[in-house]
Amino acid sequence: MKYKELYDYGVRRLADAGIEENALDARLLLESACHTDRNYLLVYGEREVEPEEQERYQGYIEKRKTHVPLQYITGGQEFMGLVFEVDEHVLIPRQDTEILVEEVLRHLHDGMDILDMCTGSGCILLSLLHYSNGCSGIGADIERDALAVAEKNAERLGRQEPEERGGLNCRFIQSDLFENVEGTYDIIVSNPPYIPSGVIPTLMKEVKDFEPLPALDGKEDGLFFYREITSHAHKFLRGGGFLFFEIGYDQAEAVRHIMEENGYKDITVVKDFAGLDRVVYGWKERDRHV
Repeated sequence: MKYKELYDYGVRRLADAGIEENALDARLLLESACHTDRNYLLVYGEREVEPEEQERYQGYIEKRKTHVPLQYITGGQEFMGLVFEVDEHVLIPRQDTEILVEEVLRHLHDGMDILDMCTGSGCILLSLLHYSNGCSGIGADIERDALAVAEKNAERLGRQEPEERGGLNCRFIQSDLFENVEGTYDIIVSNPPYIPSGVIPTLMKEVKDFEPLPALDGKEDGLFFYREITSHAHKFLRGGGFLFFEIGYDQAEAVRHIMEENGYKDITVVKDFAGLDRVVYGWKERDRHV
């Protein structure tokens, strides 16, 4: 079968299965199956596809028809200009979370120490280290399988670092929030589970049926992890250090209140490109004693 014919086959199959972005998904899956790029369809559409590539693509299409997320099929997702390995044990990195990383980078100086709580794939911590100099970081997560993915990403991205930088200075630990965390940090950042338990059944099938529930479920009101992290973070933050959160679109005031109750200063809310509240952060006073 020719490349263009195989693409058209994928579009039809996905459209019939009710996949909304059927044309885009069909193209991306074809590029993954055949190791091609987005220009290949236009320039080489009449080329014959090797049988093993055709078989691989058809298998990808069958998976996508059942609403398995495209990124779990291809095994990767671009984030902050880097490609991260993902599987069913970690949330798929989203563009909204880039707002969190970019805001942290505004406050990140050379040589700082970072703690990434609920690290998942490690995309937040590894992006921060990639775009900074001389910083080090710890990624903490309760899920061992998620940490295995983060370790793979660290190894692969570390190999891509310039030789003079010597790779990424990071370590991943299994920890129920701060249970196994040691030391103090200049920045604590977290994209915690924040979807209220009752809302999860209403999410799109790709999310509720395939992404890991522990990384989604913020308990009854979605604020459980904000309370837990904020109430303990000051013990691990140096004076003048910052605590950053990604939040749901309607959680800014609640998270602001939680941080104010715990003594954080200059609480700031940052919107995403859609104009929705996406990040809340504040800093710890230098003279605070615990």
